[in-house]
Amino acid sequence: MANDVIRLGIIGMGLNNMASTFVMLNDVEDLRYEITAICSVPQETVDECCKEFNVPFGTTDFRELVGRDDVDVVCVFSPDHLHAEHAVAALEAGKHVVCTKPMVTSVADAKRLVDLAGDKGVKFLVGQTMRFDRQFLHAKKLFDDGELGDLIALESFYLHDMRPIFDFTPWRLNVPQDFMYGGCVHSIDVIRAFGGDIDEVQAFSNQGKMTADYAIDDNFFLNVRFKSGVIGRVAGLYGIVHPPTPMMQFGLFGNKGSLQAEFTDNAPGEIRVILDKWDPKEAEVMAFEPERDRSAYGHGATVIRYMRHFQDCLDNDLDPSPSVIDGAKSVAVGEAARESIKTGKVVKVFNEF
Repeated sequence: MANDVIRLGIIGMGLNNMASTFVMLNDVEDLRYEITAICSVPQETVDECCKEFNVPFGTTDFRELVGRDDVDVVCVFSPDHLHAEHAVAALEAGKHVVCTKPMVTSVADAKRLVDLAGDKGVKFLVGQTMRFDRQFLHAKKLFDDGELGDLIALESFYLHDMRPIFDFTPWRLNVPQDFMYGGCVHSIDVIRAFGGDIDEVQAFSNQGKMTADYAIDDNFFLNVRFKSGVIGRVAGLYGIVHPPTPMMQFGLFGNKGSLQAEFTDNAPGEIRVILDKWDPKEAEVMAFEPERDRSAYGHGATVIRYMRHFQDCLDNDLDPSPSVIDGAKSVAVGEAARESIKTGKVVKVFNEF
C-alpha cells in the first residue's frame, strides 16, 4: 500500500465531531489518507458532513459503507455499545480497522474481533489517544531507555465530571454508557503499556448520583497485580465535582527512579521525574503547552500521531500498537473488575486471546 492513497470510511460522524479531526489529516504532508465514505445518523448529519468536508458518499447504513470497494480502512467512532457490531462488519468485509476506545464492552466480543482480525489478516488499531499524547511518549522513552529501572508499581487516574459531556452526547445517558469501559479502560491501557498483562484485580464502585438520569455506578477504584508481580491501581471517577487536579495522571515507580505525568484536555500538562542517582533528589519538570486545534476535546494532534503510526504499519506490514489484542486485554481487565465489584472477591483476568 506504500505511496497509494489510503481510503477511509468513517462510522460515527456526530458523536465527538470526529469528522473535523479526520479532515485535519488532509493538511499533514506525510499522510496519504482520503475520506471516501461516511456513515452516521440522522440523514441530516450525513448530508451536512458530506457537503462540509467534500465526502463523495454518505449513508445511514454501516453495511453499505463497509461493503464499498473505495474504502480500505473503516474507522469506528460510534457509541461504545455499537463498536462490536460495526467492527465485526468491517472485518468480515476484509477491511483494516481503527476503533476508538473502548474497543468493545465484553470479553466475548473482544475474542470475536481478535479471531476475525487474525483470520482476515488485516490491521486493527485501537485509537487510545492517551498513548499518543506527548507526555506518554516522553515517559515511555524514559522507561524504555532504562532510566527508571525495573518497575515496582504503576498507577493511573482519569477523573472527569461528565455532566457537561452528557449535554452534547446524550447517548451516554440514554444507553447508558458504562464508564468502566468508556473511562477506566483508558487508564487500564496506559498501565498495561508499561507493565504488560494484568493477572488479577480487586475493584470497588459507587454511584455518584450527580446526574439523576444516570442510573449505574460511575466511580471506580481498581487494585491490580500484573503477571510480573508489579502492583498497580486505577481510579476512574466520573460522577463527581471535578477536583482541583489534572483530568488524567499516571505514575511509574521503578528501582532507579519515579515519574508522574499529567494531562487535561486543552490545558498545559507536565512530567515530573526523580532519579535515584541524582544528588540532591530534586524533581526535573518537563512542561507541555496544550496542542489546541478544532477537533473534539483538542485530540487532533494525537489522532494525527496514531494515524501516522497506522500508515506506517500498513506500508511496512507492522503490528499496530495498541493492537486488537491490547484492546481485548484491557476490556478483559474491565470485565474482571465488574465481576470483582459484584462478588467482593479478587478476580483473575482472562488473557488468552
